[in-house]
Amino acid sequence: MPDVSLVLLLLIILAIAAWLLWPRYKLSRAIEEPFPNDWRKVLMHNLPVYRRLPTDLQLQLKKRIKQFIHEKDFIGCAGFEINDEVRVTIAASACLLLLNRDTDVYAGLHYILVYPDAFLVEREAMDPAGLQTMKKTGVLGESWSNGKVILSWQDVLKGNSNFNDGANVTLHEFAHQLDHESGSTNGSPFLGDADRYERWAAVFTDEFKRLQQAAYQGDETLLDHYGATEPAEFFAVVTETFFEKPMQMAQQHASLFNELKEYYRVDPREWLG
Repeated sequence: MPDVSLVLLLLIILAIAAWLLWPRYKLSRAIEEPFPNDWRKVLMHNLPVYRRLPTDLQLQLKKRIKQFIHEKDFIGCAGFEINDEVRVTIAASACLLLLNRDTDVYAGLHYILVYPDAFLVEREAMDPAGLQTMKKTGVLGESWSNGKVILSWQDVLKGNSNFNDGANVTLHEFAHQLDHESGSTNGSPFLGDADRYERWAAVFTDEFKRLQQAAYQGDETLLDHYGATEPAEFFAVVTETFFEKPMQMAQQHASLFNELKEYYRVDPREWLG
């Protein structure tokens, strides 16, 4: 007769193993499911650049989209209703940043909050007398380090429909999420080794200072002046430019373009040229 305590221990071990493996099993099943035809129609319509991706990247993107939608919770705000169009469109834009990269699908991100359009947030501001006050400001998106991204749906659609103006709120906010994977949102994402960090720091510091100087002088630049506010915003802004204006960036900011090409492991010139 088997020892009761041993049987009980084995049952506990099996239960724990099943509990640990169940999420992986559900994820693998979700990824293996065929990409729904309705999702493909959304992808073609709401992310037109998808049509220009090579086949291998299209397949990668669809796989990433399925994982993103499986893992993340979407929450509608201000009366906005979440549906598959919203999920697929946002997931597709976010996962463009992950192509060819051996990485998790935003492991630290749990919630996507979506407003129908630009939303108001309270920010500290200084009045003419030099006193700090709280002021409501309209924003298109925000990325938080506690696992949340907030987006304006209308501006998500606008950014995707005009994929050559260098302005894309979804790419911008998800670049912040990548930046935070290093443990600090400071314009330097996780790069892997000391040599890359050293080269990245040299290139980005030089380019950031150049943009600050141009913004101070009011000079017209390829990079949005908003990137001059701080290094974290600089990384988000240059990510938008890299994906939407790759030819111009490669010509005007070659070292910066090469750093981003090595980090993102794609060359958007091949799709947009």
